[in-house]
Amino acid sequence: MEKFIYQKLDAFSVGESKGNPAACIYLKPDQQLSDHDMLNIAIEHKGFVSEVIFCKPISKDLYELRYFSSECEVEFCGHGTIACMYSLIASDTELKQTKKITIRTNRGSLAIYNELSSLNAVFITAPDPEYLSVKIGTKDISKNLEISPDEISTEYPVMLIDAGLKTLIVPITNLESTLKLKPTESTLKDFCLNNGIDIILAFTTEVANKENKIRTRVFAPKFGYLEDPATGSGNSAMGYYMLQNGLWGGESISIEQNAELYDHNIVKLKTLNNKVLFGGSAITKIDGYYLL
Repeated sequence: MEKFIYQKLDAFSVGESKGNPAACIYLKPDQQLSDHDMLNIAIEHKGFVSEVIFCKPISKDLYELRYFSSECEVEFCGHGTIACMYSLIASDTELKQTKKITIRTNRGSLAIYNELSSLNAVFITAPDPEYLSVKIGTKDISKNLEISPDEISTEYPVMLIDAGLKTLIVPITNLESTLKLKPTESTLKDFCLNNGIDIILAFTTEVANKENKIRTRVFAPKFGYLEDPATGSGNSAMGYYMLQNGLWGGESISIEQNAELYDHNIVKLKTLNNKVLFGGSAITKIDGYYLL
């Protein structure tokens, strides 16, 4: 029986908000897990966390990360990366002094910026965006989101942007309509699979707290759960969307996310060298070992 360092963490949690749960398994340099093992571990976590993150050191400031949901391997998981790297840096005296760390993912190498001392957060460079064509009409989108077509705003476009995950971005007219979204998981999963969509992000410029820029909700039935309560990759795509549509100038902002009016999670965005960075912190809920 092999023993792995294990944590369950809630990413992007602020105040009374619940954040987004992730499980992290930290491999030692000489430890290995097969794809089959990693998927089985993620299947065991179905309903407990959204994704399981497997983290392995390559050198002191270079780590390899892989992500699995209960359904499949995930190309990139923003909240899991935040949870994993925040905990890793916070618990290591040497890493606390390291300002930049690199991670290897299936979407290439990405920079992690340590801002624990100033902002109690880590920031991650989102994968370079791909702007994909949208072949779906608003009637079809509204039908699968189970809302009226006139609840989809015409002020901003529907776009499909891949900044880690293929994200269909849908503007909603107001906060009330955004908060009441409750699509059927199986129906929405078929819609996503049939249209090459990883996640659907619905947003409105009407917010509960005026300090925040927008409200988002993210649906991810393709990965075995209906809603992602706080997401890095989806909000990174949203960052590029806002830059494209004149909603944001690249300064530091906060996004409120989930279906709670006031107990929302917070995802931070900023830009560096014309790239979107997303950031946040994490709270450790379970600290121990996983036995395989």
